[in-house]
Amino acid sequence: MNPKHSSRPLPVTPDALRIEQALAKSAPLARLQLLMRDSNARFEAIRAGMPSALAAHVRPGPVDENGWSLLAANAAVAAKLRQLQPRLEDLLRERGWEVSAIRVKVQST
Repeated sequence: MNPKHSSRPLPVTPDALRIEQALAKSAPLARLQLLMRDSNARFEAIRAGMPSALAAHVRPGPVDENGWSLLAANAAVAAKLRQLQPRLEDLLRERGWEVSAIRVKVQST
């Protein structure tokens, strides 16, 4: 019998958790999820302040006690983001975020 095509049922893992349950049960994972939501919300708030062709090459990055990062697809995108940085920071402030800094990083592929 070919073990690849065995008709035996797969074992059931009784303690398997859905990802949402695992996140809720773990304080560090719940905090990570909160930070990811915050980063995505910030990105949505500034998206209108960027040309759409530019926004397609930018991703939200991590939020920490020192600020927030935007991940640029390449150096040219990063340079344009740095030019727009004061405007983007103003957009965040207008929407209620305390902004210490937006960091721009080139995303390694």
